[in-house]
Amino acid sequence: MKFLPFVFIIISIAGNCQSITGRWTTIDDDSGEEKSIVEIAERGGKFYGKVVKIFVKPGDDPDPVCKDCPADDTRHNKKIIGMEIIRDLKKSGDEYADGDILDPEIGKVYRCKLWIEGGNLKVRGYWGPFFRTQTWKRVL
Repeated sequence: MKFLPFVFIIISIAGNCQSITGRWTTIDDDSGEEKSIVEIAERGGKFYGKVVKIFVKPGDDPDPVCKDCPADDTRHNKKIIGMEIIRDLKKSGDEYADGDILDPEIGKVYRCKLWIEGGNLKVRGYWGPFFRTQTWKRVL
């Protein structure tokens, strides 16, 4: 009986590791360096992700805005820190899809899907038949 609470804690942690909710470090495709931390949460049965931290390089703006976001997008000229960049994802089996993701560096919005693979978050953005997949690391 002493070990019962311990077992529940382990099961809870293991279950959460397969969820996309939580904080994830985004990685630059070219340099392999950390770019930002995105926090993903569930709201009303859908999943959303917002930027909670940006790793600033010397000479970069420490509090950038999305100047390249489309003018008709509510995120246009808004601060990237605190910005919702993932919207309206729905869980479907082991994947989360039917939502979109914004690349605030270039202001483009893509259809996307996310899934957990090897403890990492795979983030795939689509533009027509083309796609690119990034690997994000869970913040511990």
